[in-house]
Amino acid sequence: MKLSLTIVIPALNEQRILLSCLNAIGKDFAAKIIVVDSRSSDATCKIAEECGAEVIQFNWNGSYPKKRNWFLLNHTPETEWVLFLDADEIISEHFKNEIRATLPHTSMNGFWLNYSIHFMGKKLKGGYPLKKLALFRVGKGMYERIDEEHWSQLDMEIHEHPIIEGPVGKIKSPIDHLDDRGIDHYKTKHEAYAKWEASRFINAKNNPIIQKSWTWKQRIKYMLMGTPFGGLFFFIGSYFLLHGFVDGQRGLKFSLLKMRYFNQVYRNIQQLKVKS
Repeated sequence: MKLSLTIVIPALNEQRILLSCLNAIGKDFAAKIIVVDSRSSDATCKIAEECGAEVIQFNWNGSYPKKRNWFLLNHTPETEWVLFLDADEIISEHFKNEIRATLPHTSMNGFWLNYSIHFMGKKLKGGYPLKKLALFRVGKGMYERIDEEHWSQLDMEIHEHPIIEGPVGKIKSPIDHLDDRGIDHYKTKHEAYAKWEASRFINAKNNPIIQKSWTWKQRIKYMLMGTPFGGLFFFIGSYFLLHGFVDGQRGLKFSLLKMRYFNQVYRNIQQLKVKS
């Protein structure tokens, strides 16, 4: 029996990996699968429709809401639960079984999910864990509202997290995050993220309403972003304290790239301060 669950997959030119994501979900797990597409120019929509998923097109106007909140506001699921998956996130049978055993009987309104990180073709054993609050009851959560005006070309929420009404639990079984498009793509993507993150920092600095919704991890992250040592702290934490070194050269490169990202954010913050 299918769960009262809608799985939403935001997409833009994801033909490379979308079929694997959809095949892993299968036909008998969720009541509905929806691909929210940003006018892909490849076979993304065709693959989605051939697999039985509904395709909804999203055209961003440069301000709030972005893709996930736009979907929740304009296409509210009729199911009890909603799960947001990226196209390069692959769920396992263990994950599906845990969800089947948990959702029908829980008093929680949302769940933190665990993700494995694949880098340079292999799963990382060490480094900072990836967790997202991506599964919640319909009507009990919305992604953090950020009133941006053309900060970047990113039409989807990236580091925001849903604000959940009520208790939140955890799902132990991990989802595989298979971002295998290479280091050059990783750098390009995070350059765009760094520009957005800097604008986000400036906007939130004197806004107590935004800060109130942050988790303790977000508070630490934004505190470090305002210093020139954020990248160094992340590298030390990822590579040494959280045993990134067990992944050898891959662990070193991953930690260095993350340090580079936080250094970029800091430089962008300083540039924005000068302009203002």
